[in-house]
Amino acid sequence: MMKKLFIALLMVTTSIAVSWAQGTAEITFEKSTYNFGAFSESSPKVTCKFKFKNTGDSPLVIHQAIASCGCTVPVYPKEPIRPGEEGEITVTYNGAGKFPGHFRKSITLRTNAQNEVVRLYIEGDMMPKED
Repeated sequence: MMKKLFIALLMVTTSIAVSWAQGTAEITFEKSTYNFGAFSESSPKVTCKFKFKNTGDSPLVIHQAIASCGCTVPVYPKEPIRPGEEGEITVTYNGAGKFPGHFRKSITLRTNAQNEVVRLYIEGDMMPKED
């Protein structure tokens, strides 16, 4: 009985030590909101980039990038970002078929970082076409 308890305690201690030794990833963005300003409905597709850095001490993995609607498409790196390295997420908003006016959309990132969920925002004003 004592031997089983010792082995169980040893396994728990080892797994805690391994998880501490692995460190954590940390995703740090230059900015989390991008404003496109005013653009014409006749050129409804606009794109921006969100630059980030892994400021942690473990590789950063972005599992998902989910936009709040189908008019917004995020593209993100699929390979791990090593500590100290930088990356970028490209976001394209396509206002074709949408009503002119102000919009604000979110992109939800799921990562292995300390903060597992991060939200980025894009906004702008699509102006009506000139007749």
